[in-house]
Amino acid sequence: MNIVSSLKRASNALASLLYPPHCAQCSTDTPIGHHLCPLCLSQAETIVDPFCQRCSEPFHGAITSAFTCSNCADRTLHFSAAITRYRSQGIVRNLIHRFKYDGHFYLRHPLADWLLHSLDDPRILAIPIDAFIPVPLHPTRFRERQFNQAEVLASLLAKHTAIPILHALSRTRYTSTQTRLDRLQRMENLRNAFRLVQSTPVHNRHLVLVDDVFTTGSTVNECARVLTIAGAASVRVVTIARG
Repeated sequence: MNIVSSLKRASNALASLLYPPHCAQCSTDTPIGHHLCPLCLSQAETIVDPFCQRCSEPFHGAITSAFTCSNCADRTLHFSAAITRYRSQGIVRNLIHRFKYDGHFYLRHPLADWLLHSLDDPRILAIPIDAFIPVPLHPTRFRERQFNQAEVLASLLAKHTAIPILHALSRTRYTSTQTRLDRLQRMENLRNAFRLVQSTPVHNRHLVLVDDVFTTGSTVNECARVLTIAGAASVRVVTIARG
């Protein structure tokens, strides 16, 4: 065993002694590097076939072939696919909210692990990714929260995959919260809220937008519209969960 490995094992042992690892949901002891116990991890509701190939909305019925849902069929989408593996319910929703609003910043690690699962989807594997682009926050919102959750998650994706991040977008207009708005209201609320950062190299590149939750898709669709106008070869979306 080399010196580096020995030091790392000693460091992990000391960290375990001083800060015993435990499940972020139920506080059960867990191995070093594991933020959720197997029982809590099993409670994360996954999205399985059949689901919409454009937005990953699950369909509870007898469809056996690939399909596009009615929500996507009657609107202009500027992204080719939005991929997510989990429903924004239960433990998934709880951890996302604690990360974003309650200052539990360490939860970025299990959330990024869930986000990484999206990269195994055939809709992502079909075309190599040139860069990740985090959905930006308005400066006012950033000052309130002190961080951009999409940027934090994109950074961890970049670390795991060696795919670069492009800070290609800025949010130029402060918008009211989207939580209580329907799809049409969200679209109007976000109109011209984003712009391309000058001289960002997006032309002819295959880009993947990163965010935490996909609800109606209005935010990522407006971002994708700006990138498409700027000449992006393709825009896809990955999120932790689907609302």
